[in-house]
Amino acid sequence: MLRCQKIGMEYSGCEIMQNLVSDKVPITELCCLEIEGPVAIITISRSEVFNALNVQLISELIDLITWTSSRSAAINGTLNDPNDMPYFRALVLKSEGKHFCAGADVNMMRDAGAASPEENRADSKRLDTLFNSLWSHPCFTICCVQGVALGGGAGLVSCVDHVIAEPGTRIALSEGKLGILPAVIGPYVYRKTGSSEFRRLSMIASRISSEEALRIGLVNEIVEDKNNFEQSCREVIENLLTSGPMAVHEAKKLTLVFDRWTGSDEELREWTLEKTSEMRESIEGQEGLSAFLERRPPNWSPK
Repeated sequence: MLRCQKIGMEYSGCEIMQNLVSDKVPITELCCLEIEGPVAIITISRSEVFNALNVQLISELIDLITWTSSRSAAINGTLNDPNDMPYFRALVLKSEGKHFCAGADVNMMRDAGAASPEENRADSKRLDTLFNSLWSHPCFTICCVQGVALGGGAGLVSCVDHVIAEPGTRIALSEGKLGILPAVIGPYVYRKTGSSEFRRLSMIASRISSEEALRIGLVNEIVEDKNNFEQSCREVIENLLTSGPMAVHEAKKLTLVFDRWTGSDEELREWTLEKTSEMRESIEGQEGLSAFLERRPPNWSPK
């Protein structure tokens, strides 16, 4: 049996082909991936156009997000791959230059005006894949936002678990200024801010300050300036690594169950009882409870 510091289900080595962290990373030009132990860092590098989203960048981001997801500790059920390299437990998204992301590329918007319904639908589907793959990533996700995050940039911000901004950060659901809607990013912004704020932001389509974004839940933390992003990320990740990787992933799925629940309160209570029992009986749950009783760090916690 494959036993690489088990945190989840056991797999037979002859029954599953595990992805390796040393596997070839997708080739990209407009963004890049850095690996620091259990942390994957994706950096957007189109600073000359304020990191605007075009077809190539969107596709490259999808490739890197998918690659890191398949090499997460939660998906693979172990802390390390067969070569003893750490699987990912946190994903950081950031960008180079003055602004985080100015939304859709000008040329992309120009092309959309002359595109057929089928072509526009294909573009929308590509964007939807980007946002959903980031939102559903099994790792804890962090976004560092300097300058503006407009349109699709605000969508990226809305898809992560923890957002760090600086005083000059400005965020906008700017689609209304173009006579269109923030529909593809809508579900993620809605989940972040709630019904009333999403409706208001969609209609005014104007930039809000980092302080207002913090107040309504789009941002979780404001640092003195963008030079403090790295330190803030490090503090969040250090705290995150003391949580069980499976528990982190299951917490995301638990939230989705609550969002979609249509049964009775009694049925929900019964479901949560079963889920609690399942997690307590899991390998990670048993390790966590044993570590607590033995007054030692669990095997997933940094030594």
